[in-house]
Amino acid sequence: MRSNRRGKRVKFAIFTRRASEGAYTVEHILVITNLPDRTQALALAQKLVEARLAACVNVLADCVSVYWWHDKSETASEVPLFIKTLARHYAAVEQLIKSEHPYELPEVIAVPISSGLPAYLKWIAAETAATAAPIKDD
Repeated sequence: MRSNRRGKRVKFAIFTRRASEGAYTVEHILVITNLPDRTQALALAQKLVEARLAACVNVLADCVSVYWWHDKSETASEVPLFIKTLARHYAAVEQLIKSEHPYELPEVIAVPISSGLPAYLKWIAAETAATAAPIKDD
């Protein structure tokens, strides 16, 4: 038991399941990237899903990124993508992003999904189980 900010005792459950129920561990990941426009973001999302490298890709609303690049501050409009997949597909997801991305150094970040609705996590695993042939570098 831990205390919340108001001092009340609350239970924090770490997401664990018995092997007989199916284990949901850090095999589920959320990969985050940004593209410069909606057309490129939708095209990449479609390729990831059709290759069965992602069960779902959220193409979010445009945002503004502020970053340091080549010794100066830059600002750019970008479209973020949230890619739901499994850790074992990360290398192929990264490869596809890099092959389709117009940036010299694209943002590609994988965040472990430590818990979630069990049925949704099962769905991610099922929809990415039959991945298409590996992506090759051109």
